[in-house]
Amino acid sequence: MIRRSLPQKWLFFAPGAGFVLVLSGCAWMPPGGEHAEFMEPPPMERTLSKASRQGAATAVNAWPDDQWWRQFGSADLDRIMDKALRDNPGLKKAYDRLIEAGAVADVEGARLLPWLDADAEGKQTRFAKHGVVAAYNPALGGVEVTVASINPLSFRYEFDFWGKNRAALEAALGEAAAAQAEYAEARLLLTTAIARSYIRGVALAQQLALAQEMVALRHELLRLAETRFRTGLDTDDAAKQAAVELEIANKRAAGTRDFLVVQQDLLARLMGEGPDATQNLFGGKTVIIPARIPLPGHLPIELLAHRPDLASAMHRAEAAAERIHMAKAEFLPSVDLTAVGGLEAVAHTKNMDTLLGLLFRGSALNYAITPGVNLPLFEGGRLRGQLAATRAEYDEAVELYNETLLDAVRQVADSLDNWKETRTILEAQSRLLNSARGDLNLTHVRLRSGLNDRREVLTSRDAVLDQQYALKGLEVDHLFAMVDLTQALGGGYANGVDLPRPRLAPEQSLSGLETLTPAWSLETLAPTLLPPSPNGGAE
Repeated sequence: MIRRSLPQKWLFFAPGAGFVLVLSGCAWMPPGGEHAEFMEPPPMERTLSKASRQGAATAVNAWPDDQWWRQFGSADLDRIMDKALRDNPGLKKAYDRLIEAGAVADVEGARLLPWLDADAEGKQTRFAKHGVVAAYNPALGGVEVTVASINPLSFRYEFDFWGKNRAALEAALGEAAAAQAEYAEARLLLTTAIARSYIRGVALAQQLALAQEMVALRHELLRLAETRFRTGLDTDDAAKQAAVELEIANKRAAGTRDFLVVQQDLLARLMGEGPDATQNLFGGKTVIIPARIPLPGHLPIELLAHRPDLASAMHRAEAAAERIHMAKAEFLPSVDLTAVGGLEAVAHTKNMDTLLGLLFRGSALNYAITPGVNLPLFEGGRLRGQLAATRAEYDEAVELYNETLLDAVRQVADSLDNWKETRTILEAQSRLLNSARGDLNLTHVRLRSGLNDRREVLTSRDAVLDQQYALKGLEVDHLFAMVDLTQALGGGYANGVDLPRPRLAPEQSLSGLETLTPAWSLETLAPTLLPPSPNGGAE
């Protein structure tokens, strides 16, 4: 009885022992070391508190709107934005990268599903009378054979015991989410560049009109100086000085005109058009300086949900963590199953009816079921090198996220400070302009009283124009600071990430992939993966 029971016990323990031997025979997986860690948002309460106190009357507790440029009150700017978002080649290229990333996610998702194929084949063969086949079997020499087969079902499936294929899909979805954020970043960079170019162009057109008026005034002052010299009322020094000041005014007007042409060409390029599209665009246009700026109350913790570059860096880091999972799964055995079923017949005749009669009968049925196990035993260090590379890629991606976070916080602080300083300078320049206008009014009074001549009036008028010219430049600086702040706050981007974000642990066990909790999933990402096409409408 004892001897008869031994084989049964061995049969009972054999599968478990075999599984242990299989695992022990796989390639050795090196342990992971210390990984880079996601940085917590650095504190900036003092900076925000200071900005709130100094700009309490003009700050609003909100994030920028998606169409933030409409606050400048320019219908032309709105039209230019619409056209650029539709036709800009760089934005189209970013959209194409997004489409590509979504397609790659579809490809990786196919790994989780079984593959089904169907095929049919017919072949007519004649063996040579004195060929190789006839040499081994003379009876087949000169024989014609017709072969037909139908395989209505060919099944293949890889069992994802270690989560490798699932991790590949998650990594691809992460890259797609990063591409979506990069598309939003490209859109933000485009709209802010257009806003700056348009604001600069409008100001340059206004400055050019002022410069041309100053040239006309300098011509008049030169004429008066030459008249006084000819009549002996003054020396030629005054005429020479007036000529020099006229050339200075001409130089300023020429430089302003040149800068204006540059802005016209730049704006045309951003719109996806040629230079003719923006000729005479800025004449008579104005831009409103918004009375209020966005200053959210939950900075910097919510920057991740509103900065596309920060969201992209986070998604890339999480995708890199999934690739660590894939690399670790390569050390373990893979199990797949292949099954084929169909009909097959061979006939020594050209009569298709006979062949079909043989094919469509029960005796023509054939099938094959092939389970397979692949054991990575020795691959010359390839798997260890691949795992080390993915771990380094993850660390690099996390440090890129940290670097991007620090840059984001710095940009918010710098743009707030720049906005405050430009507003202070703009207010000071407005006071200088009012003072110059007061002097001009006084010279008019003195002219009517006979205490001054026309030269003092023209000189005072030139001083007013010069202060107006400087004011337009400072208005541009202030508007640029507002655009910079809008860009630093993400320009209306929102990715819907729940905060605070859980962080990945890329060296967790291979089982339990769901504990990694990435920011995307098939259920949440797939319906919103693609933005509206730049060509209009959704793909």
